[in-house]
Amino acid sequence: MNDWRSTFRRRLFVLATIFVVWMAVVEVRLVWLQVYQHQALLERAEEQQQSRQPVPAPRGEIRARDESILAMTVDGYGLEATRSLIADPAGVASRLCQVLTGCDKDERASLVAQLTWSNRGSRYVFLRRRISEAEAVKIDALAEPNVRVVRVPHRSYPLGTTAAHLVGYTNIDGKGQTGVELAMEDLLAGRPGSQLVIKSPLRGHSRLLTRPLREPVPGAIVVTTIDRELQYLAERALDDAVREHDANGGAVIVMDPANGEILALANAPTFDLNEYSLATDEAKLNRAAQHIYEPGSTFKSFIAAAALEVLHMSPQRMFDVSSGYISFGPRRIHDMHRYGQLSFTDVIVKSSNVGAIKIGSALGSEVVSRYVSRFGFGEALAKDIPHQRAGLVAKNLADFQPSALASVSMGYQIGVTPLQMVTAVGSIANGGELVAPHVVKATIVDGVRTELPRQVIRRTIPTEIADDLTAILEQVVERGTAKSARIPGYTIAGKTGTAEKLENGRYSKIHNNCSFVGFVPSRHPRAVILAVIDSPRKGGRTGGEVAGPVFRQIAEATLSRLGVPPNAPVDEGLVARGTPRPVGPTPVNLPLIDRRVDVQVTPTLDVQRGTMPDVRGLSARDAIKLLVNAGVEPRLSGNGVVKLQSPAAGTVIRPGQVCDLVLIRAVASPDPERGLEP
Repeated sequence: MNDWRSTFRRRLFVLATIFVVWMAVVEVRLVWLQVYQHQALLERAEEQQQSRQPVPAPRGEIRARDESILAMTVDGYGLEATRSLIADPAGVASRLCQVLTGCDKDERASLVAQLTWSNRGSRYVFLRRRISEAEAVKIDALAEPNVRVVRVPHRSYPLGTTAAHLVGYTNIDGKGQTGVELAMEDLLAGRPGSQLVIKSPLRGHSRLLTRPLREPVPGAIVVTTIDRELQYLAERALDDAVREHDANGGAVIVMDPANGEILALANAPTFDLNEYSLATDEAKLNRAAQHIYEPGSTFKSFIAAAALEVLHMSPQRMFDVSSGYISFGPRRIHDMHRYGQLSFTDVIVKSSNVGAIKIGSALGSEVVSRYVSRFGFGEALAKDIPHQRAGLVAKNLADFQPSALASVSMGYQIGVTPLQMVTAVGSIANGGELVAPHVVKATIVDGVRTELPRQVIRRTIPTEIADDLTAILEQVVERGTAKSARIPGYTIAGKTGTAEKLENGRYSKIHNNCSFVGFVPSRHPRAVILAVIDSPRKGGRTGGEVAGPVFRQIAEATLSRLGVPPNAPVDEGLVARGTPRPVGPTPVNLPLIDRRVDVQVTPTLDVQRGTMPDVRGLSARDAIKLLVNAGVEPRLSGNGVVKLQSPAAGTVIRPGQVCDLVLIRAVASPDPERGLEP
């Protein structure tokens, strides 16, 4: 009996001890959790039950100078999944793949991998950040419980390829990668807000409540300097030239020399901003700011500027180039023709290599180096054009040996970009100021518009030197290597360039860069235009033959677009700078429907209206002039002379009448005056 009681007491003691120890452990654990781990557990609970999520700010628009939209943000559709609740990733992927356009075996495998969840991964996954509306409807019809179609903001570019390199694009997360999208990222992006999301522990942590904490601040509107019409026309002219000459590509820049505004910037090849991921690296290259080339004879303009200022060289100073070549040891540099005696002016007009080298040698390497820098070569000039290159200018240019100095004097052994070249020539056009080129005209924040000021980098040459050089460059167009750039009724100053390309350490006899840069009207410059064509294979091999006509087409369109009337003939002498610019008539704003550059004209207003004129057989210019004066809006397709018109001639003209014209290209006769250039 006593043994039983003793055993019972021992067992009761053991149980009590165990209970006390258990209670102590529980109490210690509770103290640990409630006191020492309280904050951590509270944060963990909040994380599971609610979350603070960023609310992206609406990205600002990018606009052309006429306020038309170049880039905007639109609502699109994306595909999201809660993969932590998906038990059959392969089955879900298979069903999704049936409704997603172009979903192949590799994409299906990618979907399976994305839908497979491990404890270390996120519960949620974006399967696609961009799907079409049709795909969104089909996915909703599948009724997959853990797959959702969500609204996702997408960047949209209404004009597609127009100004693609200038506008730039954003990545999948909406961050600017190139162009204005990158240069103005801080302003365009705005400031994101935040929201509190209360989640249910059931049904895949679905949202029960969303409460805004801080409203997002929309991004600014960026207004560019681009004239949408000129941009379109420049791209068409460049594309036509590249195809006509079977060239590798090219670049065109139209700039206002007075303030540095880029009115058009075209590259070939180009790409569609809405499908940038499909474009090649070559297509996405902004040749206008990133392509480095040896400028050839266009560079002689700056050697001439230095000689006019430093050596006070007279335009009538004579040079003996009768030998047709000049030697530097075993190296011999030739002119295209033997000219005999040439004046300083004719050295530039006829683009004599021998004459340019003699001028450069008279200046010396130190002076040439100083003027190379003064005109902006070797530095990035535009703050709002990302990834631009500074060119290739030798650091020891001032110590060049005579042979190297000779090369630089005729535009070799120096690498420039089209943007640098057009800016440097712009300083001649505006009277000697190197004005920073730019593509952003203004920003609009909270409805307040702020214009970006004109920025003068430095003075390159005195105004009187710019005037003298302009007179020489006018002669290049009138009777020199750039006759193909002439426009009746307008004085033009410019310079051609033809430079063989350096390939594998040697200059190619097949591939070269053909260029022309000039400003118009030369007396009251409204635009400086550069055209560079890379490696033309047919239809000419010189700057005058290949790039001159491109300049002429774009210059005609620019003069019409800006409403610039014809100016005084060249032989009346150079009009003094500072005279107010002539005000032209209002330019014609034609719709962007398959037009060519060479059909832009400034209409007269004294015409009888009533019936549709017969314009068949007329040039595009003459046809448009007749139609506009008759109160009809022309709409053109093709290039050349008018083959068909609708409505037919004699039709009564109604208010707002539009006439569709079909043009065919006429066969051009060869130009007997067109010469070759070194």
